[in-house]
Amino acid sequence: MDGRRQVPTAGGNNAGHRVDQGRAVVGVHLEVSLGLWQDRPPEEVIRTAGIADSLGYRAIWIGEMATWDAFALGTHVGRTFRQAGLVLGPFAVAVRDPAMIAIGVASVAALTGRKVSVALGTSSTTVVESWHGRDRSRSGLALAESAGAVRSLLDGRKTELDGEVLHTSGYRLRLPPPRSDLVIAAFGDQAIRAAALHADTMVLNLVDPPSVRALVTKLEKAAADCGRPRPRVAVWTTCAIDPGPQAIEQMRRGVVGYLAAPGYAEMFCRAGYADLVALARTRPHPGALLAAVPASLHTVVGLVGGREQVAARMREYIEAGADDIVLVPAATDEDPAGTYSLGAAADIGRTVIGS
Repeated sequence: MDGRRQVPTAGGNNAGHRVDQGRAVVGVHLEVSLGLWQDRPPEEVIRTAGIADSLGYRAIWIGEMATWDAFALGTHVGRTFRQAGLVLGPFAVAVRDPAMIAIGVASVAALTGRKVSVALGTSSTTVVESWHGRDRSRSGLALAESAGAVRSLLDGRKTELDGEVLHTSGYRLRLPPPRSDLVIAAFGDQAIRAAALHADTMVLNLVDPPSVRALVTKLEKAAADCGRPRPRVAVWTTCAIDPGPQAIEQMRRGVVGYLAAPGYAEMFCRAGYADLVALARTRPHPGALLAAVPASLHTVVGLVGGREQVAARMREYIEAGADDIVLVPAATDEDPAGTYSLGAAADIGRTVIGS
């Protein structure tokens, strides 16, 4: 990846090779995103990260919303890693400014010695405006402006940005520039254009394979319009293999907030849940909506079920254009820290992806 530090994959087990529409795609990877489940002890993700590293997953993603500061947690777990790199974020670009993000990423890279990538996104109105008191009204523009500035800063350049939303002038990293890969979380057209112009990877959150295919097509067109190769595409997906009742309930709760969201609502309608989406759009009490969510809903956007079922869905994501499949493991008393699911998924990955 442009001469940047490479992360070893244990025995090459979780990396493969494919050709996608005439374009060589080297290294189809399995990675892990820490679930940060609100019904679990916050410290459990530290164990999850260590397990994922020991199993040879290529990278561990650490998001930032309601629990951990991603830079602090990334430093803590990254210092213990033997194999995995780190992907920090997505950071809300209306909350963290480009210099703040670059300083944090460079700090984690220097303190851990790991490859550290950074993801940017627009987050939600609740996080940006209610929690942090910031303006999210032009978040798509802020995403594009932040991406250009963060890229420049992480490459070690003194950066000038006098944008419509964001501004930075004269700062250059004092720590060694990590030259991090840049990831952009996208779903809408404006974010896809930003990814096409600036990103090494575009990440899609909780989408089914048909949606992956459609969004990859949009990204390919946008990248061609920008005169760039199509960035890699990573897909976040919940993961529970041979799940028990607690895992099903955890994932059922996790999908409720997406049912009425633009784009996601249409996806769930196509999957056969139009009545549920219609109910969600009436904004019922959250408990009433949760009660209406069937246990089968999580199969739309997850790697959930027995090993053969999960292997088949993994192949569907890869065939739809996913270069990296990022597992968000369920963590319950039945499967603490997602230990079983992560081990089983690594085995399945060796079968599906090869070496």
